[in-house]
Amino acid sequence: MVIGMGLALLAGSFISLQNIFNSKVNERVGSWATTAFVLGMGFLASMTMGLFFEGKGLFVLPHMQPWFWFSGLIGVGVVTCMVQAIRRLGPTFAISIVLTSQLGFALLWDSLGWLGLNKVPFTLHQLLGVLVIVGGILVFKLGGARETQRMA
Repeated sequence: MVIGMGLALLAGSFISLQNIFNSKVNERVGSWATTAFVLGMGFLASMTMGLFFEGKGLFVLPHMQPWFWFSGLIGVGVVTCMVQAIRRLGPTFAISIVLTSQLGFALLWDSLGWLGLNKVPFTLHQLLGVLVIVGGILVFKLGGARETQRMA
C-alpha cells in the first residue's frame, strides 16, 4: 500500500509538471502542435521502454475489449483541454478542477460498476469527501480574489 501511495504521489507530481511544460510549449506553437508533440514524444518513449523491457511481448494483447484501444484518443482530449484550461485559468486552479473532476467521475464509475470495474457502494462519506475538495477549491479561488482586491 505504501508503494502504491508513493507511486500515486509521484504520478501527481508528473502530471502537474507535464501540464506546466505543455502550457509553455502551447505559448509558442499552439494547441494542436503541442498535443501532437507531447503525445508523439510519449509514443516514442513508451515504444522504446516497452521494447527494452518487454521485447516482442509488447505487441501481445490478449483478451482486450476493442474499445479499450481508443484510450489514446482520450489522451488527445486530455492534453488539448488541459493546455487550454491552464491558459485560461492558470495552472493551480485548472489542475485543481481537473483533479476534482477526475475524483468525481472515478467515484461515479466505481459506484455504477461501469467500464468493467467492480461495483463499489456509494456512501455519504465519499460524497462529503468530494464536496470538501470542491469547498477547498472555492476557498482557494475566492480567498485569493479578495486578497488581490485588498492589495489594489
